[in-house]
Amino acid sequence: MTPYNLVNMAKLKGLDIIALTDHNTCANCPAAVKAGQQAGITVVPGMELCTSEEVHVLCLFGDLQGAMDFSEYTQRRIPKIKNRKDIFGEQLIMDSRDNIIGQFDLLLTTAADISVSEVVVTVGSFGGFCCPAHIDRGSYSLISNLGGINSDMGFTAAELTKRADIAEYFNRFPLLKTMRILRNSDAHFLADISEPEMKISLPECCAKALVAVFCN
Repeated sequence: MTPYNLVNMAKLKGLDIIALTDHNTCANCPAAVKAGQQAGITVVPGMELCTSEEVHVLCLFGDLQGAMDFSEYTQRRIPKIKNRKDIFGEQLIMDSRDNIIGQFDLLLTTAADISVSEVVVTVGSFGGFCCPAHIDRGSYSLISNLGGINSDMGFTAAELTKRADIAEYFNRFPLLKTMRILRNSDAHFLADISEPEMKISLPECCAKALVAVFCN
């Protein structure tokens, strides 16, 4: 799932717009955005943040600068635990042609010191939008870790995996009926990138337009 490869696989699959959301960093977003420009694919810079409650939150940004500023903010709030390459593998930073230009020494899969209660406002201050990720999963989700979702959290959307029974979740958590529901491939391997199954109407195929739709 290197920047050049994932963008061009998305092109082969016929996708118009994708998001790159690595755990707790946006460091590979510049490469993916540039590769997308070269391939004719819109790449939304993003992150899958792990909050202090170990809840995964999908964060999407209207521009690259906002994403990189939030990435720097997050880096200051993750534990100073060194990555064990022999256990977790390398955490590489690449350019738009998949040349290695750096790597992270700190482990990126840990929980950042950013809570669910503050994440909507915090991400918004960087020009982004966020929602709880894969809420139907049995781990690292808002429902599995905190037991549910309520309006005080400030979320206006939520992500469900493609395997989830939406009707079941609407019955269990009526608040979801008032929210936008995202469903995507959440691909961790090239072969898992979906065909263009989901659609959204945008005035322009760009990150800013996508974020604006979800923020309104």
